[in-house]
Amino acid sequence: MLSGLSYLWIALAGVAAGLLNALAGGGSLISFPALTGVGLPAVAANVTNTVALSPGYLGATLAQRRDLSGQRQRFLHLLPAAALGGLAGGLLLLQTGEKLFTALVPWLILFASALLALQEPLRHWVVRRAERRGQRPSERWAVAPVFAAAVYGGFFGGGLSVIVLAVLALSLDDTLTRLNGLKQAISLVTNVTAALFFLFSGQVAWGAALVMAAGALAGGALGGKLAGRVNPATLRAMVVVIGVLVAVIYFLKA
Repeated sequence: MLSGLSYLWIALAGVAAGLLNALAGGGSLISFPALTGVGLPAVAANVTNTVALSPGYLGATLAQRRDLSGQRQRFLHLLPAAALGGLAGGLLLLQTGEKLFTALVPWLILFASALLALQEPLRHWVVRRAERRGQRPSERWAVAPVFAAAVYGGFFGGGLSVIVLAVLALSLDDTLTRLNGLKQAISLVTNVTAALFFLFSGQVAWGAALVMAAGALAGGALGGKLAGRVNPATLRAMVVVIGVLVAVIYFLKA
């Protein structure tokens, strides 16, 4: 059973994760290690983290709902791939033994850190690509990449939004603003599908999940107020460094 100090730590980690996700992304690089740090096994911590941060994906999608205007058919076309991918990733996680997943954790954190580090170069690439768009967007080519990104998201989740934006940019010709809006909706479907599946897994630490969810909502609200006052690039760099250090710690523990 977790102590009061552990719940306080989880709440603070939730605030930090919500704040980071609102300003720069990469919140899971803070919240997941916090859960394992208070003694939760790696799989249970990952499951709990997915459930706890789900409201944040909803908030991000609602915040960018205007950017989804005119993309209803595209979203409906990609929705099954996002949902099935999230479900497949969640199933894969629960079929992965604790020992194997624990061994994978530092590599997953490093991968998520790399995705976060590449976020801005990716955005610049999307903008350059959008400047020469003109082909008719084909949702058909986006289905398989979105499914693959969703499997990753259901399995771990760190850097999900970045990898979804990457596969959308590779598959569709559109503006960065519209792709960002679609990215939020796809990430929401992926995360919520995995979270709903995890509800019946028996792996959710409910006390920790509720405390972290409340903290993440508070952090997200704070992030919305701080937007424009904090340099996202600086914050993102800090999170990448933290992610690498956390991965090193996991490697040393192993």
